[in-house]
Amino acid sequence: MPIILLCEIAGVSRAAYYKWLNRKPFPQENENEQLLQSIQLLYKQIDGIYGYRRITLTINRQREKDNLPKVNKKRVYRLMQICGLKSVIRRKRKQYRKSKPDYVAENILNRDFNADKPNQKWCTDVTKFKYGNGKKAYLSAIIDLHDNSIVSHILGHSNNNQLVFNTMIPAIQGLKKDEQPLIHSDRGYQYTSKFFKRMIEDANMVHSMSRVGRCIDNGPIEAFWGTLKTEKYYLNKYDTYEALEAAIDTYISFYNSERYQEKLNGLSPLEFRNQAA
Repeated sequence: MPIILLCEIAGVSRAAYYKWLNRKPFPQENENEQLLQSIQLLYKQIDGIYGYRRITLTINRQREKDNLPKVNKKRVYRLMQICGLKSVIRRKRKQYRKSKPDYVAENILNRDFNADKPNQKWCTDVTKFKYGNGKKAYLSAIIDLHDNSIVSHILGHSNNNQLVFNTMIPAIQGLKKDEQPLIHSDRGYQYTSKFFKRMIEDANMVHSMSRVGRCIDNGPIEAFWGTLKTEKYYLNKYDTYEALEAAIDTYISFYNSERYQEKLNGLSPLEFRNQAA
């Protein structure tokens, strides 16, 4: 293809092309090329586990032996970016901006985890699970403080408003007309949204929230997460979302119906609940 046509395609003049073709590289360009080769060689030798800081330290140790001046870590970082090299581990976490809550409720529950009857006090939360090759799933659940039964739960691929709403809707639909439980949660964005507030108000329920950084304010549901993960999740490996979902559903059914608790007079949560009814 003629040079003139190539220059037109590239949007440069023919004079500029020949000037670039005949230019001599600056000394720093040659040094960068040699340094880049050293970086690529080292990166390959250590299977990509080093970030730019440790690569800089290692290269400078070798340059010191060769009586060469040390290189700046910013320079190494820039060169690694040019050739697309970055550590395969400990990647920098994304920075998320904290969103301002639409509203915040008082801690009305105030760690009074006793309830005289079913559907008087609920606690809710979301926890994370991993399956397959580092994939994540999120479990949202509601626990009744009268009998520690799980009244509603759902597993989802994302920790979002819809996950929480889909947990709340069947729980609310199962209430009797005279039942208006207090619902306690942390200050996650799903629970401080105007949509969640409207859902609570429409059901004539009272919302209580944990104080900032006080997980113990939501102790019962946190305790259930620990039980579920210790007795089921940590004992097995889950390759697929479906396998994880089936295991969680099976365990919660067992927990509600067959897992006897000393503080429930040796009954399972549902047995204790039915006894109260």
